[in-house]
Amino acid sequence: MRLHVPGQPLVLDRIPRPEPGTGEVQLRVLACGVCRTDLHVVDGELTDPVLPLIPGHEIVGSITALGEGVGSLQVGDHVGVPWLGWTCGTCDHCAAGRENLCAKARFTGYTREGGYAEYCVADARYCFPLRGIQAAADAQAAAPLLCAGLIGYRTWRLAGGETPRRLGIYGFGAAAHILVQLAVAKGQSVYAFTRQGDITAQAFARRLGAVWAGGSDETPPEPLDAALLFAPVGELIPIALSHVRPGGAVVSGGIHMSDIPSFPYRLLWEERSVGSVANLTRRDGEEFLPLAARLPIRTETRAYPLEEANQALADLREGRLTGAAVLMP
Repeated sequence: MRLHVPGQPLVLDRIPRPEPGTGEVQLRVLACGVCRTDLHVVDGELTDPVLPLIPGHEIVGSITALGEGVGSLQVGDHVGVPWLGWTCGTCDHCAAGRENLCAKARFTGYTREGGYAEYCVADARYCFPLRGIQAAADAQAAAPLLCAGLIGYRTWRLAGGETPRRLGIYGFGAAAHILVQLAVAKGQSVYAFTRQGDITAQAFARRLGAVWAGGSDETPPEPLDAALLFAPVGELIPIALSHVRPGGAVVSGGIHMSDIPSFPYRLLWEERSVGSVANLTRRDGEEFLPLAARLPIRTETRAYPLEEANQALADLREGRLTGAAVLMP
């Protein structure tokens, strides 16, 4: 399924199977999650895709061929392919362990071909080995971990990790439904904020362990130690700040957000902070994926055939999903 013109539906195309280059692996795609970032790409809010483009960056696949110079991976291995697809490895950011900020970075499903397809290729260095993929259901369950899980984990880590006792989550979609399980397992109290009147999402949050769930216009029963934002709505920044105690943090996990309105300095005062997450690093995957297996984290997904990618994107755009959408070639 390829994007030819931003703002237009994806088109089902038949193209040659991609062959792996040096350092790359070819994968048979078993499952590919549908992420909000895919919406931003398809809708033209991320403005520099390589067109025509195969979107998708929550890929679970089985290796079918190896390019030259691939060392540790073998044909038949199951791997996950995330958003971060390549970095230069030599710039100041890469040298400092912040490869997510590399100015030359390439991104799966944006500036590299993605996983809305039967086959794809990926740089072997940026693939995460996966264990326990025995059936299609396993791949379907694992796919959302490759971005919703990883970006959620990085957002949580930058907001203090286990330290905040009362954690607010704004936007209860794919990332939040994974992260709430991690936070509850770590002994944190989660307060979930959804679209106004979305009682289905609020019930879903409580079922997964949130101690309170309400609309984004509501005030939580207690001040928050930190707030994480997964809804791309800039108006939520000052709202979240107003509910965070002195010294607390508000961290946005999205790659795109509407403009943040002006707000009084008193909301930021008393050493509150506002931050953002840009992409992910391989370290995030090396830490989070084994943790997700140990807890274990259970994803809730809805499967779509590959050719129904436009319907999956529409359901995500309109808030009709509970959990995450996954394409199954």
